[in-house]
Amino acid sequence: MKRRQVPAAEAGSRGTVLVVDDHAAARASVADVLRRCGYAVRECSSGAEALRAVEQTDFDCIITDLKMPGMSGLELIEHLGHRRLRARIIMVTAYASVSSAVAAMRMGAFDYIEKPFDLEQLEKLTGEAVRHARLLQEKGAASQDGKALAVAEPPVMIGDSRPMIELRARIQQVAATSETVLITGESGTGKELVAKWIHATGPRRHGPFVSVNCPALAPHLMESEWFGHERGAYTGADSARAGRFEAADGGTLLLDEVTEIGLPLQAKLLRVLQEKAFERVGSSETRHVDVRVIAATNRDLSREVAAGTFRADLYYRLAVLPIEVPPLRERREDVPELIAYFRSRCEERLGREVPEIDPSAVEVLSEHDWPGNVRELENLVTRLCVLENTPRITANALRKWLPVGARSRSEPPPEMPVGMTIPEMERLLIEKTLEQFGGHRSKAAKALGIGVRTLTDRLRQYGYAPRTKEFRRAG
Repeated sequence: MKRRQVPAAEAGSRGTVLVVDDHAAARASVADVLRRCGYAVRECSSGAEALRAVEQTDFDCIITDLKMPGMSGLELIEHLGHRRLRARIIMVTAYASVSSAVAAMRMGAFDYIEKPFDLEQLEKLTGEAVRHARLLQEKGAASQDGKALAVAEPPVMIGDSRPMIELRARIQQVAATSETVLITGESGTGKELVAKWIHATGPRRHGPFVSVNCPALAPHLMESEWFGHERGAYTGADSARAGRFEAADGGTLLLDEVTEIGLPLQAKLLRVLQEKAFERVGSSETRHVDVRVIAATNRDLSREVAAGTFRADLYYRLAVLPIEVPPLRERREDVPELIAYFRSRCEERLGREVPEIDPSAVEVLSEHDWPGNVRELENLVTRLCVLENTPRITANALRKWLPVGARSRSEPPPEMPVGMTIPEMERLLIEKTLEQFGGHRSKAAKALGIGVRTLTDRLRQYGYAPRTKEFRRAG
């Protein structure tokens, strides 16, 4: 098919696109096609380079490969999601799978496309993404109506069950202050959502909201990520850089999964909480910030303190205002409303009609215990919307999508031997979970609601020797 060569005067008039791919030939091919279509295109070879590019240019569309060294496409999408960009994101992959597609959509991706793809398909999807971004820009400009300060909007919090009513009441109490907050709850319950609600309804709503996913940062890079660094502070520090605390000055900083912070850095965090002061890596200059810190964890911090893995003084400094987010199994009456909300969001992102979910299927979902909580339910609804081609999903059609081992309230819980101690129960649970996931640490840790490093430590205590992603018994 012969393509029209767009004159130079028209180049970029259709929109701005960022193409991210570590494979030079593939990146250049996609960029060339889009330039011929009239888009202004910038190319990046890594996720880190892309993050720097979005600080300089307001793109309409970002097209990123999934498999990249250093920062994967999914990790890039997650980072971009925290920046509230208008750019719509398209994930390109030769390794398409249910999990990657669902994860990308849940993180806010506009859509995904599988290699090898048809060029007309790429053009069509890019055009839809750009139009969607432009529409959001127009709506945003109209809604601002001349306001000088942007005010954070409270996120949607679904559910009218008693636990949710009590949670909203506690959030309202806490949000009115600027005190430090500790949010606890199982993985997937919505702890970050609660943190955003506190920020958006509190006195700091005009300031920035900055989130740090502690397990995602390597220990040797965490200090620089928090406090920033000066040029030449370490190999690769080519220029000075502000950290997350400076970025959150006047606003709120969320430390997600705070238990994954090592003891040396816990002492430095304690100092910032007490004195509101720190030094960048490689500098002796003391900097002062006014930041409200919200910490979140799925662990019992008091137990971590007793085990010696978390400082007691830091625990007391973080737990000034505690909030516990209820698991989904304790608010089952909210499940139908959550399903409707997630389905509506998915329909909006996809820009097309998605299958109806029959009341019989809703009833089945309401009866299940969700170990992954709201996040797991959202993933399942997204999976149904993206991959099911039927107009209506019944209970029978739903069962093939249910998680392996999912249990309803009517099923009896597994029996535990009488007399087994808590440490023995913990070990049994870890071993059974590893067995279920074929020894895969990351999957097992996610299912258990703990960090990979914590799982590794437990396995070493049990006498298991590490071997890549799996474990074998030592000796």
